[in-house]
Amino acid sequence: MLKAKIFVQLKPSVLDPQGKAVTNSLHHLGFDKAVQTRISKYIEITFDSTDKAEISAQTTQICEKLLANPNTESYHFEVEESES
Repeated sequence: MLKAKIFVQLKPSVLDPQGKAVTNSLHHLGFDKAVQTRISKYIEITFDSTDKAEISAQTTQICEKLLANPNTESYHFEVEESES
């Protein structure tokens, strides 16, 4: 079995209001050295396959069709052996 570890994040040019709110909260909690926070998504998908090339291709399609908005987000992923 293989696992895809997927990271989806806003493109640098896109404003991140949730990240801004977290930075403001950090400042209110006394963490005044925090300059910027960007919020991202982390997704794991386990596949019943041992073919890394096939799973990489499927993961790319999943990201492009469902998980990442190509206008505002970028993504990258790793495919590795699953421990489960």
